[in-house]
Amino acid sequence: MSITLDTYRLLGRSGLRVSPLALGTATFGTDWGWGADRAEARKLFDTYVERGGNFFDTASTYTNGNSERLLGEFTRTNRDKMVLATKYSTLRQPGDPNSGGTHRKSMSASVEASLRQLNTDYIDLLYLNVWDFRTPVEEILRGLDDLVRQGKVLYVAISSAPAWQVSRMQTIADVRGWSPLVALEIEYSLIERTGERDLIPMAREMGLGVVPFSPLGGGVLTGKYGREDLNPTGPVAGETASSRRSLNAALGMVTERTLAAADVVKEVASELGSTPAQVALAWTLQAPGVTAPIIGARTIPQLEDNLGALQVDLTPSQLVRLDEVSAIDLGIPHGLLASDHIRAVTTGDMKVAARG
Repeated sequence: MSITLDTYRLLGRSGLRVSPLALGTATFGTDWGWGADRAEARKLFDTYVERGGNFFDTASTYTNGNSERLLGEFTRTNRDKMVLATKYSTLRQPGDPNSGGTHRKSMSASVEASLRQLNTDYIDLLYLNVWDFRTPVEEILRGLDDLVRQGKVLYVAISSAPAWQVSRMQTIADVRGWSPLVALEIEYSLIERTGERDLIPMAREMGLGVVPFSPLGGGVLTGKYGREDLNPTGPVAGETASSRRSLNAALGMVTERTLAAADVVKEVASELGSTPAQVALAWTLQAPGVTAPIIGARTIPQLEDNLGALQVDLTPSQLVRLDEVSAIDLGIPHGLLASDHIRAVTTGDMKVAARG
């Protein structure tokens, strides 16, 4: 593969050029107990930009708004060169039900807050962050289109929503001439491949670039967990420096299946002289439909390690081993439709049908 951060890729069916690895900035700020302070965050930003990186991922609520404030400070002198992606829909003010959700009031207030915090007059890419199962899709789409027409947002996107709703929204946007969705942010890695059932095929068909978060599986694919973490004990209070490890275990990210995948990642890394993190990221980078995995480093060594994935070239046999150890059951109807028998009876090749 051997690419660089300035080997830009088009985002979905837009003309927007973004780096093949996005820099997640939920680590900018220490408000959540485990992020990078201002000085370290500045180093992370500078290192990424100096390598040609231009794609940043944040949200109005990350580290209580400090993620956006720091990003706004760092991009003050080169704002137009950067692609800033932020999100709305998570609760911004406890006790105020309208400060969260996907509706127009939440959308408008969150965008205004992001514009202030980012110290900018426009947002390059706005994601609906979490589907709320309450707001009519027409309200969402018209609200997003209004923001684009006002010049406050350039492109719109979506995250953590059912595939059928996303495809429905894209169709409505096309029919009504509203701004189309250009990106889909989902959790996707060697330990979380369920997006391959519907979300990723839908995105490829509907013109959305896939932007995976947690491509390292919460650290599982880096080798930081072992069999001793299969049965975590003690309470999980939240995502802090002291409890993040137990949180990931309690969330079901550490299983025999995920540890087996991590073992193969480690083997491939040893063969290539790379690190497990680089191999896991390289696999996600080459996955069909993927535009730019999001990396979330807290230190310069972590960032340097992640960026090394751009130089990793997985062999066909290594890809097969990684695919096989992490394979999922595609379920109905996908598994059935992929079978030799169904392909044969729909193409007339009865020799294949006999094998099926």
